[in-house]
Amino acid sequence: MSSAAVGRDAFDVLIVGAGPAGLAAAYRAANAGLRVVVVDDNPNPGGQIWRGEHKQPASTAAREWFERIRRAQIEFIHGARVFQQSTPNTLLAETAQGVIELSYANLILATGARERFLPFPGWTLPNVMGAGGLQALVKTGLSIEGKKVVVAGSGPLLLAVAGYLREHGARVSLIAEQASPMRLARFGFSLLGAGKSTQAFELKRRLKGVKYLSDCWVVAAHRDEKLASVTLRRGNKRWQVECDYLACGFHLVPNLELAELLECRIEDGAVNVDEFQQTSAPHVYAAGEATGIGGLELSLIEGEIAGLAAAGKRDEAEKLFSVRAKGKEFARILDRSFALRDELRDLATGETLVCRCEDVSFERLKFHDSWRSAKLQTRCGMGPCQGRVCGPAVEFLFDWRVESVRPPVFPVRVESMCSEFKR
Repeated sequence: MSSAAVGRDAFDVLIVGAGPAGLAAAYRAANAGLRVVVVDDNPNPGGQIWRGEHKQPASTAAREWFERIRRAQIEFIHGARVFQQSTPNTLLAETAQGVIELSYANLILATGARERFLPFPGWTLPNVMGAGGLQALVKTGLSIEGKKVVVAGSGPLLLAVAGYLREHGARVSLIAEQASPMRLARFGFSLLGAGKSTQAFELKRRLKGVKYLSDCWVVAAHRDEKLASVTLRRGNKRWQVECDYLACGFHLVPNLELAELLECRIEDGAVNVDEFQQTSAPHVYAAGEATGIGGLELSLIEGEIAGLAAAGKRDEAEKLFSVRAKGKEFARILDRSFALRDELRDLATGETLVCRCEDVSFERLKFHDSWRSAKLQTRCGMGPCQGRVCGPAVEFLFDWRVESVRPPVFPVRVESMCSEFKR
């Protein structure tokens, strides 16, 4: 792996995102003899799922892909955040050293996904965090040894996070999954049909002795000087559980900001692509969770197809369509199995903050009929996160359509914005 220089440069293929989809796309495009660069805001490749594993992979898939990447001629720009389009086929990225202007013949968006947070009393307390967020902190050095943790929300990520935290010394009190037993049973059968039974049994082994409750969710978090306990609900029963950390996330939502900025068509909350992973924008492809939440295997195969298509090797890409089809069917089952229940819309009280950046409460939002109205009157979604946290929440709570992405799509230094006008 080499590093691209700061300044201006041009590439055959520019890939935004160094998670599994981005790495798979880069490998395929580079093997076709193209000049490929991968841009990511993290210090190392791997994305969230393979964070910190580039040197010591924890899974066979990670080990195999990192070995392939090491053998390929791929350039990486780490610690760089793409924030704006300069001209057609040119993006601007901010680094610690300055702004990089990156031109490309083809662009592949592998921007991944983030956790969905739903507001409830106490969700902004210290030590209440996303399930994946807590896992990421532990991967980067946070000690969880001996800490009492409740894992709650929805989706297979809860199990993976609970297993990881337990292996690193956490005392996982319970896993609260909001989905019903019937939906979970159907999902379990789908794992057998998709050939994922080995992974499921391994997770079960790692979590032996940990209480797993379906039809269960957090309704409040409580503090003394810091998080002290959470209140859980299951049916008509409510009770409190002491904990040091609450790892809570209600499945995932695609990162769409850059795709929207480039005017890619968005459908059903994901980037719309054709059979070759090409978006509606010319010379722009998308792969992985940005095109819909589907898991590791689907992200990898979509990345491979996008990389081959961007390199003009469509015949080779077509050979992977059948594998992708199986992954997409699993993604549909995943979506149905962990659909959020209506009761979660009633968690927030009037005083509960929905937009934590601008301190906007549920009470202030419920009088509005659209995202635009709420932004204009309350500044909801106008803080540093630019609606990345509260946006998916209000979509679920009020059925609003969150829109109006503008550059810069991420917070950047003023001097980085000024560099655009100097060109």
